[in-house]
Amino acid sequence: MIILLEAAAPVHAASCKDSIWRVQAQLDAAIEKNAGAHGWGPESLDALRSYQPTPRSLAEAEGPSGAHLRLALDALDRARAADRSKDIARCRRELSEATLLLQKQPQ
Repeated sequence: MIILLEAAAPVHAASCKDSIWRVQAQLDAAIEKNAGAHGWGPESLDALRSYQPTPRSLAEAEGPSGAHLRLALDALDRARAADRSKDIARCRRELSEATLLLQKQPQ
């Protein structure tokens, strides 16, 4: 009887969630490193209003040197969408794209 109960347990579909979290952590670290590489700049209006920066807003604030990071964030967003729709192959492709973009040097 125990064997039958274990056999009836739901099987979890493959997911990219762990990989998404890993790439997001790498991307966050790269964005923080890039943000600190160019010295101090004037505070934005959002900063003066005490809004918390997001990874995307930090990458955008870097201008051209953050372009590869913005593209990596876009790929990560697409990976999340693919994971939600259970398209694991597309999720993995987008994660690979994000990882490649992370390895690029700022332009």
